[in-house]
Amino acid sequence: MFRTRRTLSDGREIIYYDHAPTARDAADRRDLPTTATLSQRRFDPLLGEWVVYASHRQTRTFLPPADQCPLCPSTPGRDTEIPESDYDVAVFENRFPSLSPRHADLPPHAAGAPLTPLRDGYGRCEVVCFTSDHNSSFARLDPKRARLVVDAWADRTAELSAMEGISQVFCFENHGEDIGVTLAHPHGQIYAYPFVAPRVATIAGRAAEYRQSHGGNLFGDILVAEQASGARVVAANEEWTAFVPPFARWPYEVQLYPHRRVSDLPGLDDAQRDAFAALYLDVLGRFERRFAAPMPYIAAWNQAPTPRAGASGDWWLHMQLFSIRRAADKLKYLAGSESGMGVFISDTDPETVAAELRDLG
Repeated sequence: MFRTRRTLSDGREIIYYDHAPTARDAADRRDLPTTATLSQRRFDPLLGEWVVYASHRQTRTFLPPADQCPLCPSTPGRDTEIPESDYDVAVFENRFPSLSPRHADLPPHAAGAPLTPLRDGYGRCEVVCFTSDHNSSFARLDPKRARLVVDAWADRTAELSAMEGISQVFCFENHGEDIGVTLAHPHGQIYAYPFVAPRVATIAGRAAEYRQSHGGNLFGDILVAEQASGARVVAANEEWTAFVPPFARWPYEVQLYPHRRVSDLPGLDDAQRDAFAALYLDVLGRFERRFAAPMPYIAAWNQAPTPRAGASGDWWLHMQLFSIRRAADKLKYLAGSESGMGVFISDTDPETVAAELRDLG
């Protein structure tokens, strides 16, 4: 992997990741104002969770036609977020970030709400472009390119985790218009949070309780049980197993676990990275073929909090891949029970879903 750093015209950073040494010296010719977005977060005293407010995102680019895509390479007469005429993988600071790289002076709590602490929305949001080909997708990358994306995720995780004030790094992809993507170009995102996300905090707490009561690793014992049963295993190789969790919430959900425990992406060695790329492409291909049209999905890396946030030694890195499609012509909506009470009601069962995906191999 070869990394090249450059700066866009408004001061944001862009980083190119290439398979081989490549000159990356194209300048951003746009006359953009200096980025000055600010967001804030407010603490929900009932749930014990932070809520982020980023009203400037209302004006972000929304589903432009292909010939106006801001993630495609720049061409003569049309400058995009990527100044180069081609690229392998490119990562840049989001122009419309949910979190701001700057601190702000704010009152200690929301106006008239002394039980709702108020803080700035400090953090960093990045866009990860998987390929310069607008009409491609992650599922259609070759293994070498997919591995380069894994390396970019790991590199960004290591750097962002070292930033002062960052408690968790979240790499993810939203894929498909039904999921809510605003740009069709193959890309994902990275959020560097100033707090530990509720999901990770809850899982870390459960893992600690399990260690105390059972003396084992919760993640590892789940993996061993799924490997032994095989009923919900979708695919596997020498380093990773992909299975439908027996407690799946989403209509189609697969989790990918490495056989050897690491807490985050930088901890993966070469063999694990290669094997993940191969297995992930396999599973994404099954998601594409399950129905007549490729399923929309969210791919979410579950990494440990950063060391300064009290990372657990039991944490086991894993990928959660899930779709809201429950049938060829039906989507799963988070209605009253899910949205109102957080209680998921599933329209599918894990064993049937696993069998369906296995049959698509």
